[in-house]
Amino acid sequence: MTICDILILSNGPGEITTWVRPVVRALRQQLGADQARISLVLSPCPNASGKEVAIARRYPEIDRIQSAAHFFPFLLWGRTKENWDWRDRGAVVFLGGDQVFPILMGRRLGYPTVIYGEWETRWHRWGDRYGVMNQAIADRVPEPYRHKVTVVGDLMADAPKDGKGSQHSKEALVGLLPGSKPAKLTQGVPFCLAIARHLHQVRPDVRFVVPVAPTLEPEALLPYADGHHNPFVARFSSPPVRLTHSPLALELNGGGRVMLHTDFPAYDLLRQCQVCITTVGANTAELGALGVPMLVLIPTQQLDAMRAWDGLPGLLVNLPGVGSLLAKGINAWFLRKKRLLAWPNIWAGEEIVPELVGQLEPRDIAQRLLALLEDPDTLAQMTRRLHQTRGDSGAASRLVALVVDVLKD
Repeated sequence: MTICDILILSNGPGEITTWVRPVVRALRQQLGADQARISLVLSPCPNASGKEVAIARRYPEIDRIQSAAHFFPFLLWGRTKENWDWRDRGAVVFLGGDQVFPILMGRRLGYPTVIYGEWETRWHRWGDRYGVMNQAIADRVPEPYRHKVTVVGDLMADAPKDGKGSQHSKEALVGLLPGSKPAKLTQGVPFCLAIARHLHQVRPDVRFVVPVAPTLEPEALLPYADGHHNPFVARFSSPPVRLTHSPLALELNGGGRVMLHTDFPAYDLLRQCQVCITTVGANTAELGALGVPMLVLIPTQQLDAMRAWDGLPGLLVNLPGVGSLLAKGINAWFLRKKRLLAWPNIWAGEEIVPELVGQLEPRDIAQRLLALLEDPDTLAQMTRRLHQTRGDSGAASRLVALVVDVLKD
């Protein structure tokens, strides 16, 4: 095979750590440094931490990196900040962002495209090859394009682990994931703190931790826990808190502490949790990949909190001014009919992790958590089922095999 260029498109810190890292290692193993030049171009991401380039520079397999700040001139006109040259032969590999980006860049460079799909795949008419996490995703592809799709497995299963902690630690650890956007934090922060207070009263040995989103500073959580700024504090009888820095934590008035974890991604921390509290969204996919049991909460006290819909509904609920009203109407209609909402349940086609919808109360959720913590068999079964919904390990090598195939065409 003649020397070629491999252009990898990615975006957030999670994708760079769990997708890009194993794929570039597999590329080097299969192609070698003398056969391929690997370039990474980042696109803007709402969860970006600003450390994406620094993270990627730790991977010696990558030859060139461009930050998200210079993405759109590259997308629109094909110009990188450093005026990179491109060889006649190459491939575009999608590992995060919008799936239309590799289609456009493949056309511009004249390269075939290989797109990894963890949740879904799009633009099937124009993409060349698709590597997907499991068969359920492949089955949703329209019949005329299924020949382009290969089940490669779970790239997150190939991500290196540092070996810290264990999900079977003797000390009970509960992860609280209140969200990262204001709409979810307004309800999620006081709700989680109230749950922690109720559970601490009956099980003071349980520890709590919040993996702080990379877009937030710990201090940014305080207004959501302050009854003067957030009416949901009173609604959920959430306890007053104070922020401490050594250790970094929210101290609950009346006893108890919620540790704040700022390293991102927090996968090694989450692996130590016996169970997590979360709401619908990408968190359910990440916890499922890690095999972490969870309770998925959809409180209806704040119907405009969910705004992460795809397609036209997603555009409508995020319109300025009227978005909140539209979100309430769309979410009320959507939740009227029982359906699976968490990604592991959607993939499995059944409820393998509990989804609790309605006027939820912190005391009731604390009791559900207590029952789970005292039932290790149920937690272990949930972990097994979560692993079954994901693909097999070895996905990076299988995805790279698709890259090698399109380079030969």
